[in-house]
Amino acid sequence: MINEIVSELLQNELQKLEEEIKLVPDDALWKSSGAIKNSCGNLCLHLCGNLQHYVGAELGKSGYVRTRDAEFSSRDIPKEKLLGEIKKTKEIVSKTLSPFKKEDLDKIYPQNFIGKEVTTEYFLVHLLTHFDYHLGQINYLRRMM
Repeated sequence: MINEIVSELLQNELQKLEEEIKLVPDDALWKSSGAIKNSCGNLCLHLCGNLQHYVGAELGKSGYVRTRDAEFSSRDIPKEKLLGEIKKTKEIVSKTLSPFKKEDLDKIYPQNFIGKEVTTEYFLVHLLTHFDYHLGQINYLRRMM
């Protein structure tokens, strides 16, 4: 079922995010370069905040309150704390998506997406592609640094 596939893929991508963040030198974690405005640390916060909000809070009713602006403005958070956010995000994704059934995925997602109603299944696939987009940015920026 698609929730199992998306859940497994998100877990794999979260593991890749953890590996990328571990590889970023501490002194480069909060730096950007040239036209690249977001640091690896900020992109990590954004990816975790995005999943904790859209999967955890919206679908799992976790109570998570997102501070999206802080995802991009925060600085100098220790790497260990970022790794803790990744771990927490892995747990939330697993806990939320594991019990989902086909009828849950066919429901309209609680928020409109690009001005229209979409199914939860559709939105989960979007979350995966969004995650991969930013994970690629982190990989590229890490190698540039």
